[in-house]
Amino acid sequence: MNSLKNNRIPLVILMVNMFIAMLGIGLIIPVLPIFVKEFGVDGTAMGYLIAIFALTQFLFSPFAGEFSDKFGRKKPIIIGLVGFTLSQFIFAIGTDIWMLYASRFIGGIGAAFLVPPMMAYVADITTEDERGKGMGYLGAYMSLGFVIGPGIGGFLAEFGTRIPFYSSAAIATVATILSFLLLPETLSLDIQEKARHNSKKRETIFVQIYASFNKSYFIFLLLIFMMTFGLANFEAVFGLYVFEKFDFTPKDISIIITFGALVGVIIQSLVVDKVLSKFGEIRVIFWTFLISSISLLALIFAGSFTTILLITLVFFTATSLVRPALNTQLSIMAGDEQGFVAGLNNMYFSIGNMAGPIFAGILFDINIEFPYVLGSFVLLVSCFMTIKSKSTKTRFSVESS
Repeated sequence: MNSLKNNRIPLVILMVNMFIAMLGIGLIIPVLPIFVKEFGVDGTAMGYLIAIFALTQFLFSPFAGEFSDKFGRKKPIIIGLVGFTLSQFIFAIGTDIWMLYASRFIGGIGAAFLVPPMMAYVADITTEDERGKGMGYLGAYMSLGFVIGPGIGGFLAEFGTRIPFYSSAAIATVATILSFLLLPETLSLDIQEKARHNSKKRETIFVQIYASFNKSYFIFLLLIFMMTFGLANFEAVFGLYVFEKFDFTPKDISIIITFGALVGVIIQSLVVDKVLSKFGEIRVIFWTFLISSISLLALIFAGSFTTILLITLVFFTATSLVRPALNTQLSIMAGDEQGFVAGLNNMYFSIGNMAGPIFAGILFDINIEFPYVLGSFVLLVSCFMTIKSKSTKTRFSVESS
């Protein structure tokens, strides 16, 4: 039987590569708001720039999830890392806004091939009881990349706004090489062969979304969307928000993001498993959504660097708990379609990442505080949706017994 005890080395390799990939993303966060200003874009264009990444991630996620069931987890992970590397390099050499859009388009494809297989990989090497711990470890190393990345990015920006992007491309190249050489495959050839010869064809992404409305786990997919929408309102325009309202520098932004991500690492590596075991996924989801909603609204009334830092720490703490809680519940309900459901998970995640930045960018140009009002409202609604999800989980448990 697969378990963390018997698969520590593959999990470590996966987490290290996730860390390196996220480090590359974290590098560019502090400098991105100032970088795009060089192209004369406003909040709306910034929102679209983020949304196009999510659009391609959304379009390719179903294919990537099914691909990982048919051809193993390792191949799509490598494809995703190659796409991410190419995306960062194009962004670094970009001289026109269309090149930035092209970069984000390719990056979205890379993310589609990277995230579902990694989640399915963790599911392959863990038991249901260990699933929360495995997802927590994966999330912790994602956060760790963000802890170190922004700090390095803020430092590198002192030598030029494009240096962090070149560095990100180089780091992603290292992650690709490490995955190719060291990451073992977890899906047996027999299971891959069986999936490839499955006569039942997957529907189009739109048919899949429509069909997911009647699935037992639909409400958790919807909560993934709501969570992502709220997060996108925070992340999409945060740099522009503090840059325009408080004249924060890349170094200021990197400090806030670094400390927030550090909290995420601590929570996901040391706390998630214990909290989920003690309180259960539903309670954790409810309270973390509520706290996230309040913290977004509080951001509007912040008047200093210290206040913004504290509010951001609370926000990161809450979201660090809700992500693995939702992912764990979906994984448990996925059965033997881990790759497919992980693809659906990524689709709903991508829809939230499309809608969130678009609304945030448009609202930002009307009033820079409007995105956080909307994000707070969406997360508040999500709190009460968890009451319905509790009965859904109970019904699934009865039907599966």
